[in-house]
Amino acid sequence: MADTVLYEVSDGLATITLNRPEAMNAMNTEAKVALRDAVQSAAADEAVRAVLLTAAGERAFCVGQDLKEHVGSLMADRADGKGRTMNTVREHYNPIVRALTGMRKPVVAAVNGVAAGAGFGFALCADYRIAADHASFNTSFAGVALTADSGVSWTLPRLIGPGRATDLLLFPRSLKVQEAYELGIVNRVVPGAELAAEALKVARTLAEGPTVAYAALKEAVAYSADHSLDETLDKEDELQTRAGASEDHTIAVQAFLAKEKPKYLGR
Repeated sequence: MADTVLYEVSDGLATITLNRPEAMNAMNTEAKVALRDAVQSAAADEAVRAVLLTAAGERAFCVGQDLKEHVGSLMADRADGKGRTMNTVREHYNPIVRALTGMRKPVVAAVNGVAAGAGFGFALCADYRIAADHASFNTSFAGVALTADSGVSWTLPRLIGPGRATDLLLFPRSLKVQEAYELGIVNRVVPGAELAAEALKVARTLAEGPTVAYAALKEAVAYSADHSLDETLDKEDELQTRAGASEDHTIAVQAFLAKEKPKYLGR
């Protein structure tokens, strides 16, 4: 992996760190490729049972596209007429979003500062978001005459409703962390100095949990968003059968009867 994104696996937890603090973790091509590779590796690795997505520095989680690089690419496109710049959505952002949302293991985002544009989108892809008390969120896209990418048009309306999502998309503004918490964008707010430890604690708890059940829960919630109640009940039946056949379910029941804490295997 390139050093613009750090990737480490320890005791079932993959930690992915955006590592361009001098640029507020803006996504240049190198970083986008590295992040794509990291999340796809975490998704495919059976030894990984949870993922922690975090960022270096204290100012920003990620401010989205690196506009300095972007402007240079736009000028090159205009010069040769090939129009390759916006291919980044298909080549980078979409694979990142698909891997984060579709992986069969929980993802925790530790938002340590500004999350804007695609950075906001990456945070929204997580299953659980913990934010520092100085963090903020901004859709940003319309502010640079662009539409939403990085999954924001899908994730944001599902969290806060289409009306509020459209408002934030049409009129980009800095959304302070308390408002984000009240809207349901953030699950937990902690002092900035405690963010790293708290996020690691949550992520490690998930990495030690019943992985098959977590995967089923993610699938059930995603499925229910655009299916009928009857279809969702059938899906719950399918997923519960799968979870019930897992080793972890047997371990959990035996531990409950023995009044012990279960030690899950993740299968």
